[in-house]
Amino acid sequence: MTKLIGYARVSTRQQSTDRQQADLLAAGVRRDDLYVDHGVSGARASRPELDRALGALIDGDTLVITTLDRLGRSTQNMLAFADELRAKGAGLRVLNLGGGDVDTATPMGSMLFTVMAALAQMEHEIKRERVNDSISKRREAGKDLGGRPRRITDSQIRNALRLVKDGEPAAQVARDLGMSRATFYRRSRELAT
Repeated sequence: MTKLIGYARVSTRQQSTDRQQADLLAAGVRRDDLYVDHGVSGARASRPELDRALGALIDGDTLVITTLDRLGRSTQNMLAFADELRAKGAGLRVLNLGGGDVDTATPMGSMLFTVMAALAQMEHEIKRERVNDSISKRREAGKDLGGRPRRITDSQIRNALRLVKDGEPAAQVARDLGMSRATFYRRSRELAT
């Protein structure tokens, strides 16, 4: 008896797979046949739950995903993935492609999968290019790039430097501030310039 195997993935632990899971269940995937990776990048070749989902597939089964980018980032990786599915005799269904099965064993299905994989990779690269361009422009304009806010103020560093000048060990002063000695020295140098 053939069945639907669902796979969902998010790149960070803060993200939620709730929507993906709801869409997969609505498409007919049983909860027992749903595999979910949390905090796993699509750039990684091995993903624990995807590996388990692939292990559960048998001839005639269909792997169901919500979007093509849940499988990977590069066309090369996705084509290797399609070959693996073909070797198992399994199909692929991508819900955002109109919900139809993409049979990678047929010439038309293989071509469609290849085109969609290439488009997914291009979209990822365009997004990365835009982010890098934005960072460069903000850097050139001297704008803040965000990041972690400083917990220790410059005034606290100056007071700590006085303690070191009076004979306190720098390592102990840094520990008391809740930072590493290297960070303490770096912040001290920044204040001196």
